[in-house]
Amino acid sequence: MKKDKSKSNLNSRAILLLTYFCFPTYLFASDITTSDKKDTTGVACQDCKVGQISSFVEKTLNAASILSENQKNGVLFNCSKDEIAKLKVEMPKYMAELGIDASFVNIKDSLDGSKLGFVLTTPDNDTNTVNLSKRKEYNIEDDIVELPTQKTKKTYTTVTENGVSRVVPKYLTIEGKRSVHTVSKKEIALSLFQHGRLSEFNNEGCNIQAFKDQIGIRQNTAAWTEELSWGFPDGKGSAWNPKYWDDSPLPKRNTAPHVAINDIFMYPDKYSMGCYSASKVVMSQGLLDYYARVRPDPEKLAKIEKAMLVDKAPLRDVEPGSAWDFIQSMTPEELIVPGKILTVKKGVAKDNFIAGDWSYIKNMDDKSSEKSGYEGSNAVYLGRGNFDDYYGEMPNKHYTFIEKINEVYQWQNGVFTYSESSQKKAKKLSLEEFDHILNSPEEGGILSRNRIEPKVY
Repeated sequence: MKKDKSKSNLNSRAILLLTYFCFPTYLFASDITTSDKKDTTGVACQDCKVGQISSFVEKTLNAASILSENQKNGVLFNCSKDEIAKLKVEMPKYMAELGIDASFVNIKDSLDGSKLGFVLTTPDNDTNTVNLSKRKEYNIEDDIVELPTQKTKKTYTTVTENGVSRVVPKYLTIEGKRSVHTVSKKEIALSLFQHGRLSEFNNEGCNIQAFKDQIGIRQNTAAWTEELSWGFPDGKGSAWNPKYWDDSPLPKRNTAPHVAINDIFMYPDKYSMGCYSASKVVMSQGLLDYYARVRPDPEKLAKIEKAMLVDKAPLRDVEPGSAWDFIQSMTPEELIVPGKILTVKKGVAKDNFIAGDWSYIKNMDDKSSEKSGYEGSNAVYLGRGNFDDYYGEMPNKHYTFIEKINEVYQWQNGVFTYSESSQKKAKKLSLEEFDHILNSPEEGGILSRNRIEPKVY
């Protein structure tokens, strides 16, 4: 196994695993801590005043350097000179609003003024985003967002027909709100800037609002996924609320996708589905609800729903077929199917996830993978080192990175539940064994290097 030499002279992957197993609040030994950095702004920018933000922007721009022609990490804008000129002012200003210290991000532009790049000042071999929220210098805290709720209340009323009165039930829909602790926009932005992948913004993405929308959609996806408890078919047929859905599932005629999909979150007890359908649902909800409720944009919402309804099956092929290129049974025709509303990022570092990413953990065991629902795990990342728990199995309503990877690995040992008797069958993994299974399926591991993510609209 190759080793990356760092200041600590420890294998970087071993440090990653030790971070989770033993020292969850510590950072990489090679990371720059707060005490090693200078405060270039002199303020905590969540509470910046106008003059202080202006100082932040000025110092950030002065620190800009020449962009490499082959930037492979962080965020890259490929735009016109005028658009780049605006972004050079607006991006640092938005970073200041999020509370991101100017010294944490390298900003580089191209000589011809057509590109602008943002990369964290972490070491080149530091691709980890799973522990960003634990790194003290970033001072990351949860955001609290409000989500709508609906409850059905059963009452009774008297009706009279042909002179005969009788009492019949009447159902009222009561709307409300709930507060949810979820990943912060600050963490999402820092994750986008981290090494391990490149996020490009072109054409319609050449403006600050497109960047803000990408962060907002990802946060909204995570927020809706924080507390779920759908039914799991476990080899049986799925269940969809017949009020909005026919079989397949297809929404009832003339039902807008954002209405039908939203019902899945309002009345989760009426739904049962596997993790593939669940992941399509949460990714669609994050995008649709963002433009329907969070930042209403009827034009973009209509564009997204039109794409989803092109074949009258809104949940079919929301992601591109190439997202599954590591599955040998995929045909050439299936691999070239474009995603309706999602895209895929390939070759992402094994420890690099951004909230709102949909990833896949493949069960490489021939026997247990034949069991319906256990071919692998579709997992949506929620930020803060957490992954979805669609079925309410975990006490904290989420899986950690290690728990999610270990869950799939243990299926080969007959561990399908969290009962005490089932857990006794589990095999304990060494650090080296765990590091190995983090490889891609092509490399003998179980974690795909593909990340399915929302398109830029």
